[in-house]
Amino acid sequence: MKLAVMQPYFFPYIGYFQLINAVDVFVIYDDVNFIKKGWINRNNILVNGEQFLFNIELKGASQNKLINQIETNYNSQCKEDLLKTIRFAYAKAPFFKDTFSLVKRIIEHKEINISKLITYSLKEICTFLSIETQIIISSDIIKNNNLKGQLKIIEICKNLEANTYINPIGGLNLYDSEAFLQNNISLKFIKSSPIIYNQFSNTFIPHLSIIDVLMFNSPERIKDFLNEYEFI
Repeated sequence: MKLAVMQPYFFPYIGYFQLINAVDVFVIYDDVNFIKKGWINRNNILVNGEQFLFNIELKGASQNKLINQIETNYNSQCKEDLLKTIRFAYAKAPFFKDTFSLVKRIIEHKEINISKLITYSLKEICTFLSIETQIIISSDIIKNNNLKGQLKIIEICKNLEANTYINPIGGLNLYDSEAFLQNNISLKFIKSSPIIYNQFSNTFIPHLSIIDVLMFNSPERIKDFLNEYEFI
């Protein structure tokens, strides 16, 4: 069984969904400390041909709290403002109608826990893209929460009976393949190939939120994008 573990990100870039699609079980790592200025509550979209950072306001966000302990401060006006920005940015995009309906449903969801909101959003997007990977949250897994780093990841793998652990290429220096092999787990890293598509008539800006990918590409084409990677 192939497994991946990642912190919850709000409307992440397509590489995140490549990872979900590449495994049998995807674990949302919600019981680790929140990281400020990370990608948990923010991402980039395209506005007037430029990269634009949007975010969800949080209540009392602190690196001393676990991700699943943090709530949004995301009132109806904030939601309306974000939807207006997205509509303004993408109203003329070829797949605006279906994508905006999906994005609107996620943004207007009443969940205030940031981890649960993102879990909901990831499942909705996966359903839209026909990704059938099982998604679970790490706080539901019985494990030794005193463990840190790769030791905790290995325990999650063992508890879920995974024989392959897949991580983004950015973690190449964080994990020791020998330590995984000693526990009968194969360690692989996923490296995305360049993904380029038309963004109106603008110079292409890579690594934007999945919102951008959805606005300019059909679900069928995105399914092809999901397989454009190699294992290291």
